[in-house]
Amino acid sequence: MNSQFGLMHVWAQGDWVTRCVFSALVLMSLASWIVILIKALDVVRSKRQAAQVEGFWHSSDMAEGLTKLGDADRNAFRELAVEGREAAAHHRATKAQLHDTLDASEWISRALRNSMDQTTARLQAGLAILASVGSTAPFVGLFGTVWGIYHALMSIGSAGQASIDQVAGPIGEALIMTALGLAVAIPAVLGYNALVRGNKFILTKLGRFAHDLHAYYVTGARVTGSTSADPRVVSMKKA
Repeated sequence: MNSQFGLMHVWAQGDWVTRCVFSALVLMSLASWIVILIKALDVVRSKRQAAQVEGFWHSSDMAEGLTKLGDADRNAFRELAVEGREAAAHHRATKAQLHDTLDASEWISRALRNSMDQTTARLQAGLAILASVGSTAPFVGLFGTVWGIYHALMSIGSAGQASIDQVAGPIGEALIMTALGLAVAIPAVLGYNALVRGNKFILTKLGRFAHDLHAYYVTGARVTGSTSADPRVVSMKKA
């Protein structure tokens, strides 16, 4: 690219408004890419954890099942199983409290729902940044372009003459801001859509796991058509 139209030339020749717009776009790009990378790693990790769910149901007891689900660090599936287990144990062990008006099924449902709500909030954290960048970056770049064109026209007007050489450089410099705004917005929008699809997949798997856990903690067996006849599943201890 000709140095007359490069980003460094925009920074060197622009005034303080142009530099502020340029800096804002660079910061927005960095923020969006950081969010995309972090959340993408979270989605990949959660998908790997979801693949361990079937192994959980083919465990001989709860301790072995939790081990198969993986480490406790940011493991929504393990957290869900632990919350359900603790809710069931708490309901059986305590009497004469307000929650005694709720049956075991409703009490466990509330615990599982709370755990899923926390996971949903964690998965959606940071997506607002991508949505904001994707929706505002083009307009920030457009503002930089408008200001650059205005600044260029004022300079040409003060010179008293306008040849193609004098117009092409400043106008091309200003249009770079629009291109930069689009370059910032497009990855943010694509990343947002990809992460939303990934989160939807994880929450679907988590919802199915919560349904099976609820049935298990209430009835003592996983109520599913494909594996309910598996004796290893039905006899898994609640310890």
